[in-house]
Amino acid sequence: MPNVTHLKCSLCSRRFEAGKIHNLCPCGGALLVRYDLDAVRQTWSRDSLPAESPTLWRYLPVLPVRSRESIVSLGEGMTPLISTKRLGTSLGAEQLWVKDEGLNPTGSFKARGLSAAISMALELGIRKIAIPSAGNAASAAAAYAAAAGIEAHIFMPVDVPHANYIECKMLGARVTLVEGLISDCARIVAERKQQEGWFDMSTLKEPYRIEGKKTMGYEVAEQFGWDLPDAILYPTGGGVGLIGMWKAFDELEQLGWIGPKRPKMIAVQAEGCQPVVRAFERGESRTEFWQHASTVASGLRVPKPLGDVLVLDAVRASGGTAIAVADSETLTAGVELASLEGIFAAPEGAACVAALRKLLATEFLSPIERIVIYNTGSGLKYLEAYATSQPPAAEHSHPART
Repeated sequence: MPNVTHLKCSLCSRRFEAGKIHNLCPCGGALLVRYDLDAVRQTWSRDSLPAESPTLWRYLPVLPVRSRESIVSLGEGMTPLISTKRLGTSLGAEQLWVKDEGLNPTGSFKARGLSAAISMALELGIRKIAIPSAGNAASAAAAYAAAAGIEAHIFMPVDVPHANYIECKMLGARVTLVEGLISDCARIVAERKQQEGWFDMSTLKEPYRIEGKKTMGYEVAEQFGWDLPDAILYPTGGGVGLIGMWKAFDELEQLGWIGPKRPKMIAVQAEGCQPVVRAFERGESRTEFWQHASTVASGLRVPKPLGDVLVLDAVRASGGTAIAVADSETLTAGVELASLEGIFAAPEGAACVAALRKLLATEFLSPIERIVIYNTGSGLKYLEAYATSQPPAAEHSHPART
């Protein structure tokens, strides 16, 4: 890892040696990878990017692997940034884009984090991993572990979308369905990992998933010509994508590729599981466990995100906000996005459409601001959730795209 200098605890700032196997800091804080960005700046230019492969590994100088031979890739990253004018007209947003992460391998943004994490596991000699998941991270872990020849043990709630369960089984993972939430799955992994010899790849309990997900920030900067948008709406369960983008923007400024301007970072949650929204509204720095969490957007059903401090810090530092939407609003917005733009989004991404409508109505966001919605997965993973939604096309027609 020629550009990695060390790992640093996000809570107590303790330093950890690079190139070693790590989980959390003893204080409970997540570890963040730090780079010698001054050295990187001397040898790497943003002008070199057009010649690189159209995957997240185009940003290799700020990714943690030591050598290219360690990379486990299925073609993840460089997802399209789609101008959604018809949806924007419907919502009242003049400059609206959707970053469609559903076009990643295994159908979600989780491919980014697991590509980086499994690559590092391979490099560090890890041969068995375990992961609790609400669905999409399990699919990605199973796929990249299969590609790397690593044994994967998956723990998911029993009511996980069926597509995720079938996908993991097909990919050769050892799958256990658990009565309860992702927090219950995480507890089982924690209790058994030492005896079973598993490396715990839970969200933020290892340092490298965030490094893969931060490339969403590098990409949106590159796709906007290094002039960041005014607002980013991000569906927030564990919140690692939001944390990663915030880290990416800081690195990009240190590289001299962007200035100090930042988008308003907007954390979108479900009304049935909104620990970040509640903490934000109360002015608190940490979340409380959300009891009886329930939502059709399984990726948002995270009752207490481990990275809550980092999420809340980014939202507040950016002048952003946290907002929750009802499942009924989410599904209606998903149908609207699909029928107006041809993007069949996961409910998590659709929740951002519903949230944007609210934020424009309250004038938190202006119609003229450049706004990006992150759709974190494919709607094809959530057919059970959408089966009850009636497409508006059955009731009325939409004007043709001009």
